Amino acid sequence: MSHQRFLINLPGISTGLRAAWREGYGLTDLRKDVMAGLTIGTVAVPLSMALAIATGVPPQHGLYTAIVAGAITALTGGARFNVSGPTAAFVVILFPIVQQYGLGGLLIASMMAGTILVILGVARMGRLIQFVPYPVVLGFTAGIAVVIAVLQIPDFLGLETGKLGEHFVDNVSVIATSLPTFNPLELSVGAFTLIVMLLWPRLHIPIPAPLVGLVVGAFVAYGVNQWLGGQEAGVAVETIASRFVWDVNGVVGSGIPPIPPSFMAPWLLPGPDGEPLKLNFELIRALLGPAFAIAMLGAIESLLCAVVADGLTKTKHDPNAELIGQGLGNIVAPLFGGITATAAIARTATNIRSGARSPISAVIHALVVLLAVVALAGLLGWVPMAALAALLFIVAWNMSEARHFLNTLRSAPPEDVAILVICFGLTVIFDMVLAVAVGVGLAAALFIRRMSLLTQTAQVEIDNFPAIKGLPAEVAVYDINGPLFFGAVGKALTSLHLVDPKVKTVIVDMRDVPSIDGTAIVDLQSLIIEMKHKGVRLILVGVQTRIIVKLRRAGVRKVAGSLTHCRNLEQARTVALRWQKEQPE
Repeated sequence: MSHQRFLINLPGISTGLRAAWREGYGLTDLRKDVMAGLTIGTVAVPLSMALAIATGVPPQHGLYTAIVAGAITALTGGARFNVSGPTAAFVVILFPIVQQYGLGGLLIASMMAGTILVILGVARMGRLIQFVPYPVVLGFTAGIAVVIAVLQIPDFLGLETGKLGEHFVDNVSVIATSLPTFNPLELSVGAFTLIVMLLWPRLHIPIPAPLVGLVVGAFVAYGVNQWLGGQEAGVAVETIASRFVWDVNGVVGSGIPPIPPSFMAPWLLPGPDGEPLKLNFELIRALLGPAFAIAMLGAIESLLCAVVADGLTKTKHDPNAELIGQGLGNIVAPLFGGITATAAIARTATNIRSGARSPISAVIHALVVLLAVVALAGLLGWVPMAALAALLFIVAWNMSEARHFLNTLRSAPPEDVAILVICFGLTVIFDMVLAVAVGVGLAAALFIRRMSLLTQTAQVEIDNFPAIKGLPAEVAVYDINGPLFFGAVGKALTSLHLVDPKVKTVIVDMRDVPSIDGTAIVDLQSLIIEMKHKGVRLILVGVQTRIIVKLRRAGVRKVAGSLTHCRNLEQARTVALRWQKEQPE
């Protein structure tokens, strides 16, 4: 067996990597992957730190996520170009978990979510993402963007708020009452960084704007701190190094530890009170809900990212393999200090635009982040918190898809607009889990209503159809159009319950009934019993084979001279005339 054939058949290898290998992966492709990996790696470093801080944990945990989960997901997932790591969408879910259960609880919840994702992938449920309506996705992503932006205000303005809580409304109140404490120097550094990041892309220089903005912001903050005497003067611009302290094996430092990710048991890490967690059934049960929320959002975001990548590259991803890869990444990463990871649309799009050819680019990106941690940890500590807040303002704005949001408000049907607004409001005021549950429920109810309006039952004028022309007045013909399900069957069969007492035979044309559910079968059984008591015979026409099988399993079978089904109206007419002749005077 050739080396190429062996790699293609090797179990556990990413389906995206196999696809690239089948197309003939060479040195030119590797060179493109390396360049793309270098690009997205430089973007991932500041984003990973910022998103970890927004989640409520030290910045190195975001970097560890990009290193471990980024590499594992790329090598085992089902998408060719997805780049995984910490993402903004998770902030609204992970921040409350950190407040309630600490870092250890967050990592345990991430592992549980990873297990759920693997189960979903093995159960081949990757296609279920298609059933999450667009207004729901747009509503909760816009809501998440608002929450992220609000959480950055204290760092951007240098407010003295203390530790924020898990509820949006309470946090807004705390921020509002803290406005008099704002630091004009922090605001100046944050605003300058924001302006640089917004204007830099116009220069068309192939260096990521976040990297340039944070470097410039770090220099400005360093100059301000040196000029005004630093923290002793009480006017220091806060940086990563001044806020975060680390302790590894008795070695203490500030900022980010200059060591690669190492094994750490999540259940031994501190909880919300700073004491080690107690791993027991109560903790697992308490974290099950958050873990399920993490898994659902991770599945939605990763598969949406893969769909976007497919559209940009004309490729196809394997949704089930992608869920398994994301699950494995989230199981392993917490064992090395990584938080929840999922595919990031912005980083994936950058990966594609940078010329990536395979998942190797995502592995290179993980190595770049690893190199930054080991070699540049001291320099990363100079990054000001206000500059990271400015970066997250841009992330939140891009995530909000404000243009699509406003366009949907203007042009979508009123029902979809209502779902969008409700999901947005619930995400902001309560949480994303409730928003998605309510949004999907409302969308399902709306779909049921719309489908029920499509199902109609009407009496047919016999003389207008040659196939049944000549039937006596004692025979009535009805036509049902549309699916018979719980939302439509009552209306569809109502007219059949009101048959004229003179009618002795009813023909029901069901050729345009594509499906029938259990509720409709029960109602149909009740109709048959009612007609039998009234002495009315029933002929079902054009019933599809799979529906006949369902009816037989439910006990609805042919009864000589009383109930039958025919292939077409001509056959039904013949049966009806024969029954009329056999009917006693």
